[in-house]
Formats: sequence, C-alpha cells, structure tokens
Amino acid sequence: MEAIPSASYSMTLRVEMPNQAGALGAILTAVGAADGMVGAVDIVRMQGETGVRDITVNARNSEHGRKLVEAVEGLPETRVVNISDRTFLMHLGGKIEVRSKMPVRTRDDLSMAYTPGVARVCRAIAEDPELAFNLTIKRNTVAVVTDGTAVLGLGDIGPEAAMPVMEGKAMLFKEFAKVDAFPICLDTKDTDEIVETVKRIAPGFGGINLEDISAPRCFEIEERLKRALDIPVFHDDQHGTAVVVLAALINSLKIIDKEMKDLKVVVNGVGASGVACAKIMISAGVQHIVGCDSRGIVHKGREGLNTSKQWYAENTNPENRTGGLSEAVRGADLFLGLSVPRVLTVEHLRTMAPDPIVFAMANPEPEIMPELAIGRARIIATGRSDYPNQINNVLCFPGIFRGALDVRAREISEPMKLAAAKAIANVIPGESLSEDYIIPSVFDERVAPAVAETVAKAAKESGMARRTKKQEGEIGISAPLMF
Repeated sequence: MEAIPSASYSMTLRVEMPNQAGALGAILTAVGAADGMVGAVDIVRMQGETGVRDITVNARNSEHGRKLVEAVEGLPETRVVNISDRTFLMHLGGKIEVRSKMPVRTRDDLSMAYTPGVARVCRAIAEDPELAFNLTIKRNTVAVVTDGTAVLGLGDIGPEAAMPVMEGKAMLFKEFAKVDAFPICLDTKDTDEIVETVKRIAPGFGGINLEDISAPRCFEIEERLKRALDIPVFHDDQHGTAVVVLAALINSLKIIDKEMKDLKVVVNGVGASGVACAKIMISAGVQHIVGCDSRGIVHKGREGLNTSKQWYAENTNPENRTGGLSEAVRGADLFLGLSVPRVLTVEHLRTMAPDPIVFAMANPEPEIMPELAIGRARIIATGRSDYPNQINNVLCFPGIFRGALDVRAREISEPMKLAAAKAIANVIPGESLSEDYIIPSVFDERVAPAVAETVAKAAKESGMARRTKKQEGEIGISAPLMF
C-alpha cells in the first residue's frame, strides 16, 4: 500500500497555461489523476491569451513528484516554468539564528553589555560558579549533540548531513518551550572523544540532549556523561520515545479497560528506544514483555547478543519464549514497533489478544499500514502526522527540559520521566478519549507547560532539583554582589 502524499514532498509548480475557461481545471484534474494532492493556487500574472499560476502540489516521494510534473506538462499548451521544492526552500540558510535580547545603541549599553562592565560579572561568576545560571544564557540552554550515526531512518550519514535534523530539534525546543538549543554535530564516532568533547562544552549549557547516536554506543555515552556532569543528560531517541509511548499506553488502557500488570507486550526492535520503552513500561507495572529483532525473539541463552539485547534477555521474556515474531505476538495485548516497515501482518493481528493495541512507529513507513490494521486492531498509533494518534517525541522533550531547567535539575530521573508520561496522558480528559484520540496533538499548547510543571515537581520530590523555593521568586541579583 502506497503512502499518502504529504507536505514533506511538497512542490510549488509555476505553470504557464492558456488563459481560458477549463485550463486550470484540466491541470488540477491531471494532478489528481496522478494521485497528487493540490494545495494553494495563486495567480502570478494574466496577460492576453496566457496566464501563469503557482500551484502547490504534495507528492508521495521524489519519483512521484516527477510524475506529477510530467502529467501537467503533458497537457496542451501548458508548460511548467519552474519547480520549487518547498522543503528545501525552508532550509535555505538554515532554520535557526541567534538574536540579542536587548539593543546596543549607546556608549552606556556597550559599557554594560561588554567591556568594561562585563568584567565585574565575570569576577562574580568566578567567585561563585552557580551564578552562571543567573547571569548567563546557561539557565536556558540545551546542547543538541549528535555524531550523525543514526539519523531518523537514514542511518550513518555523518555530522554535516545530520545538521538539518539538529536545527529542527532546536526549533522545536524554542517553539514549544522557549528553550534556547544549539546543534552540536561532532566529527567523530569514538565514544571516548564524544564523552570528552561534551564534558568540555558543558559549562555553557544547562542540559545535554543526545540525538541520533547509534546503539549500543549511545548507552555508554549517556551513562558516562550522566556520571561526569551535574546537568541533565537525556538521550531523546531512548527516553523521549519511551515517555510518549507510555503516555499513549496509559490512555489506551483506559479505553480497553486493562491493567498494566496484566499486559502482554511485544517490542519489535530492541535498540536504544526499544530498551528505554521496556524499562519505562516495567517501571509503570508491566510484567510481561517479549523483545524481537531480525533474528527472532531475544531470550536467555541466545548467542551473539549486544549490550541492549543482553539486557532484554536478562530482564524480559519471563517464559523464555523462542521463535520469531509470529510466536511472540500470539496472545499479545500490545505490539510496539520500533523497527522496519511491513513486518506485522493481518495474520499476526488475528492471533493477538482481544482488543489489540498496535503502536507501529517505524518511519516513514510503519510496521503495518493503518489501513490494513483498521477493524482488526482496537487502537492504532504511528509516528506519522498524517494518521491519528501520532506518537511524537516533540510531546516530551521540550517540556521535560523546560521543567528540568526551571529547577536546575542535576539529572532527569525515572520518576521525572514517569511524571512526564502521566502529564501528557492527562492532557486529554477521560470523557474525550477515543480510539483515534489517545495522545494529544503536537500542536496542543497545553502539553509542554503541563509536562514542565509535573517534571519540576517530580524533580523536587526525588531530590534532583537544586533550585529552592526562595530562588524561584528571585529576579536579578542581590545588591551586595553589585559592588
């Protein structure tokens, strides 16, 4: 089953056409007949017998886009003058920038913002490094760090090619939680070098968001940085995914009326996110999880297991099942896909428990297309924005870092992650829940503040917060430090 056209493959075609009735209709019909989706249509100019219009068209992929152009150019007296790829245009010059918070227009402004006045602030921080949280950007900054080895569905594409994704992450931090995030793309795959580099740049940041680093290296990098630094270190591919998955599961269980402790869960894909999802579900009360990879069920005694799969063998699969995905999903309540397209079939769904839940999160094509699962799974979620129930990390990481920064948390602990999941789930009132609405929209403005508030509270309760109640009310700097 082919994907639905989407804005990720969106083009604006500048088309020269006859200035007569039916010409535009013929173009729109041709695009529709070629399975394209038409958006905006704008007049550029109309002169005599010829007109020029900009027509926005969504395609499934690049090849489909070329076919749409050919369909338009195949019409009589019609010519595509120019093609603009809207996604590439959005990235021209990068997607983020640095701006000053105040103007520097006078000699006094310069004297206070820079030399000589800035020296007094530097001395104050040298005497008390904690003042960096009050007197610099550190209090609101996150480094988005990658080595470009596991980017989206693209794999090891290198630090330069990873930059657009990291810029996008920084945009989302700012847009949803007012956090200033900076893309840091490292030209090394060496674990020791990555750890040392992040340690060296850490003084300028209030938190570290690790992104798109391949497993199993990502586990060691995160653990070593958490031990070395006194600011939150959060591998979003692991924990962000886990938090949003748990939020979706919490609300799904309200619909199908089952308990965490009674669930049988199959996780297909036992890399970084697969381990984190299993850990958070276990923390939430799930007792029966089976992990699968391309070689089948992960179980005790299986040879050739890496770090993440060894953890699975030791901490899941209590019945020590063997076999493949078909054996794993038999009788399961939840299929959680963090793997590759088209591995889950309709036949698999028929063997699952009554009212099965399917979270098929492979991107861009899920483990099973929702159209095939409808009527066979009670609840279906994907990682895509063009279907209901999008499980997207943007529901988690802006709010979780906002809450952690607000209380100057030392780390993002398991109670903080559980609190974030519950906060996301609770954004949807019980009476509003339905099979097609188990998770809030990524554009729901209630999400980030709710997550931030709950995470900050959990940080205080678990001893992770360094900011006191008195400090929360402080603005500026006390008078004695000014002289």
